[in-house]
Amino acid sequence: MANYELLLPKMGESVAEATIIKWEKSVGDVVAVDDILVEVATDKVDSEVPSPVAGKVIKIFFNENEVAHVGDVIAIIDTEIETQQYEAIENSEAEQIEAEPEIIETIVPQIEQDIENLKFNTQTQSTKFYSPLIKSMADEEGVSLADLDAIVGTGAENRVTKADLLAYLDSRRNENKPNLIADRVVAKPTFAPSHNNTDEVIEMDRMRKIIADHMVMSVQTAPHVTSFVEADVTNMVLWRNKVKSSFEKREGIKITFTPIFIEAVAKALKDLPMVNVSIKDSQITVKKNINIGMATALPSGNLIVPVIKNADQLSLLGLTKAVNDLAARARINKLQPDEVQGGTFTLTNLGAFGNIMGTPIINQPQVAILAVGVIQKKPAVLETEFGDVIAIRHKMYLSMSYDHRVVDGSLGGAFIRKVADYLEAWDVNRVV
Repeated sequence: MANYELLLPKMGESVAEATIIKWEKSVGDVVAVDDILVEVATDKVDSEVPSPVAGKVIKIFFNENEVAHVGDVIAIIDTEIETQQYEAIENSEAEQIEAEPEIIETIVPQIEQDIENLKFNTQTQSTKFYSPLIKSMADEEGVSLADLDAIVGTGAENRVTKADLLAYLDSRRNENKPNLIADRVVAKPTFAPSHNNTDEVIEMDRMRKIIADHMVMSVQTAPHVTSFVEADVTNMVLWRNKVKSSFEKREGIKITFTPIFIEAVAKALKDLPMVNVSIKDSQITVKKNINIGMATALPSGNLIVPVIKNADQLSLLGLTKAVNDLAARARINKLQPDEVQGGTFTLTNLGAFGNIMGTPIINQPQVAILAVGVIQKKPAVLETEFGDVIAIRHKMYLSMSYDHRVVDGSLGGAFIRKVADYLEAWDVNRVV
């Protein structure tokens, strides 16, 4: 017997453990290479662990909801089962060749009936390999082999994984929905019957429970204070309107306001590093790196915060690429665990939902979070060399919640004002 020890793989530089969410295979099940064995969760990112070998699962060491550390043996696979299966197939074929004509006459109709009963891969054939799980899911969801072949796989040797197929199904459902914006923010829970005719009881999913616990912990840990400023971002808006078409044509991606906000935050953090800290008991840790998390709404209605590492070292083009990439992969559950770790400051864009301002909850163990509101045209008084005039300007509110244990009103107020100053001083002739 040749036993293969399946280890919990490394899933990021700062990820040391993961929670076992669901075993896709049980003891006694036969697995092929790249079959998904288990789903694990680190923070708010779910990942699949495929089998690197073919064989039979003979032992599982962790139950669902238990925590395993990177490098732990989580299962044992007997790899000799594959050889035994091939030998059994060869013996079976030899027996069929030697079978009497009347036996063959009995077997052939049964084989024909089995082929008729197949729901997958009956009309055409593919040169690609698909695991039994993928074939079963495709069959249940009505995904044709042609559509399956068109999916770009992210598994070993570009094989289609469960996450790839789920992302395809999600995009296909979104194509048939009239209001995609609403879909991004409205949860799609499973409703349980209630005890009366009007109320419905909704059970939180795992991610929502994590978010709820994290928010309660933050409020209980840090005394929150929120400061507000209004910024005149007319130059910034005019500049983006001027460059967005040529930028998209040249780079193949859209430039939004988010990377501009992140750039301003990164500059302010360099100016006032005592906001780029964490606190534990009576010790304050000043962070060397500026890693800015951006709160991202998921199609499920949940929230995740991918992190742009060393944001102060990236150009505006680099920030734009990072923002677009992380946001896109977050919405299709393609983030790596390490990409939601290590943030030192968080930005949340309330303006995306038409909100003018808010009082966000700090993302522990950070000490501050900045919310940006919707940009609106407003009449404003401008001072000119010829006197005061009223003009139409693009205005927005910034609101920042901060931990009053370490950030007092003067520092918090100075920081949010500095972010606004960077936005207001935008160069309309800037080249990107």
